[in-house]
Amino acid sequence: MSNKRIHFSRRAVLSAALVLLGMLFVVFVLASSRWRMGRVDLTSDQLYTLTPGTLHIVDGLHAPLRLTLYFSSHATRDLPQLRSYEQRVAEMLQEMVARSHGHLRLQIVDPVPYSDDETSAEGYGLSPINGGTNGERVFFGLVGSTLPANPDADGDGEDHLPKKVQAIPLFDPSRETFLEYDIAKLLYELDQPSKPLIGVISSLPVQGNPVIGEEPWTVMRQLAQQFDVKSLDGAKLKHIDSDLKALLVIHPKHLPADALYAIDQYVLHGGHLVVFVDPVAEMDNTPFIDSSGVTDDHNSDLSRLFAAWGVQYDPQKVVLDRSRALRIELADNSSMSHPAMLGLGTQELNHDDVTTASLQRINVSSVGYFDLAPGTTSRLTPLMQSTTDAEVVSSQRVRESINNPAGLLDNYKPDNLHYVIAARVRGQFPTAFPERSNEAGHLAGVAGTAEVILVADTDLLSDRLWVSYAQSLLGQPQLSAIANNGDLITNIADNLSGSSALLSIHGRVSSQRPFTRVAALRSAADQKFQAKMQELQRELAVTRSRLSELQPSKGTGRGDTATPEQRAEIEQFLQRQLAINKELRDVQHQFNAEIDALGLRLKFINIVLIPLLVTLIGLLYGWRRSRRSRRQA
Repeated sequence: MSNKRIHFSRRAVLSAALVLLGMLFVVFVLASSRWRMGRVDLTSDQLYTLTPGTLHIVDGLHAPLRLTLYFSSHATRDLPQLRSYEQRVAEMLQEMVARSHGHLRLQIVDPVPYSDDETSAEGYGLSPINGGTNGERVFFGLVGSTLPANPDADGDGEDHLPKKVQAIPLFDPSRETFLEYDIAKLLYELDQPSKPLIGVISSLPVQGNPVIGEEPWTVMRQLAQQFDVKSLDGAKLKHIDSDLKALLVIHPKHLPADALYAIDQYVLHGGHLVVFVDPVAEMDNTPFIDSSGVTDDHNSDLSRLFAAWGVQYDPQKVVLDRSRALRIELADNSSMSHPAMLGLGTQELNHDDVTTASLQRINVSSVGYFDLAPGTTSRLTPLMQSTTDAEVVSSQRVRESINNPAGLLDNYKPDNLHYVIAARVRGQFPTAFPERSNEAGHLAGVAGTAEVILVADTDLLSDRLWVSYAQSLLGQPQLSAIANNGDLITNIADNLSGSSALLSIHGRVSSQRPFTRVAALRSAADQKFQAKMQELQRELAVTRSRLSELQPSKGTGRGDTATPEQRAEIEQFLQRQLAINKELRDVQHQFNAEIDALGLRLKFINIVLIPLLVTLIGLLYGWRRSRRSRRQA
């Protein structure tokens, strides 16, 4: 009787423990999904772990933000790659929401055709793509908006209108490596109370001339849409305010020492600088020789600062690249490729840098190049560079060939080097003015690591290289971009005007992982296939040579009659060709068989072996518990 009671009480305790464990498991799962508890990132590249820069931006949000992810789930039923990427985006957004202490609110919307949600997505400027199920448009973008700190403070139960709205028009899978940066940038810009302030120092008329009705250059008008642009007079400049998020120095000619010192200290105090220099600035309208006999070569340099930053640049050298030469119209209505005017494509742009990752083409003209000085500790990361078919010539030769560009190709000899046309330079920069150490606020060097962006061309800013004009139906000039020059400048300003936390977020690796074993099998099969193809081609050449030798032996004089030797040779070749074709099919079948076998092994491991091992372990554990209980009884 007592044994039965003991056995009954043990069963009751065990049942209660199982119920309690089940309840704890449910609570743990719900808590994990709500507060991201217990999540461990086991990916090799920490894909699901936010960088410290992103965490700094999320933790520092001042006002609540609403995020709406528009994804056409119904229209992407047959697009598994896009659905997989949407899951990646949603998980990153959910991770940010979980770390935001209630400052971020996420909503996922499926904008089905002809719905209010589709109209809303279009109104926010999201870019649909074609190719969805049944030809439907696919929306995949993010809209962020600011909300009042207390949305229902007046008790009316209605949401207040957002103060500020920004959007990512399309999440392009090819830009996945910059996914975290793009989202963090959106959050940072939404959290800013006003447009970032950037400064411009230029000896070129980039801001136009209102007196004569000259409009600002298109690139400056684009910058003014996103930034508060402030023009600085280099001739009178003695100090640069720290409230400037970024400073653009364009074609710095004859800047006084005070202006150079102001730029030097701005960089050392953590300022973000972009410098555009040029060995031949074609938009410089200064006379080559003025009334006083002073010569102006239309070049620019920051030699003193470059030396302090460990950068080499020669304002008397121009990079030619005949393989990227742009075609220009000549005075006699003919056209030719100009080796000093270059159209840089995707191969010449750094697609690991956020400023150039999405660009397709940048047009430049009479460019210089940068290099690191011997012994410097600075690092130079190219953003744009030439091909190895480039050659460096003197800037004087380029100026003299203005009426005869074809002369630049005379005695052309490629240097087999990539010349860096634009770059990021990072390092522990010292001051270029150590003699001013007694001035108030002087820094002898940067506290950590400073960064500047250098571009060896100013002509890429001008409209003539990237803007096409046409007349609209109403007679107004209509602009269209023929290159991404404007996008480049906006991206640079956008990148540098952000916080230091935003700048610290670099591109991540893609979440897409190739099947390396399958790739190895495919490579081996390709090698075998190519070997057989080459064997067939060799035998074909030998047979044709043999047929050519037999040709004179024909005695009938009729061109369509083959000799017995020829017929035998042809028959032998055809039989061998059939045999080789069969071997080619066998190679392909063997390759497919190896791939199928690998797939079957993976399926067996995942579907059969792992569950079987778990079941056996559970049965073994249960048998041992039962045996122990019987012994105790």
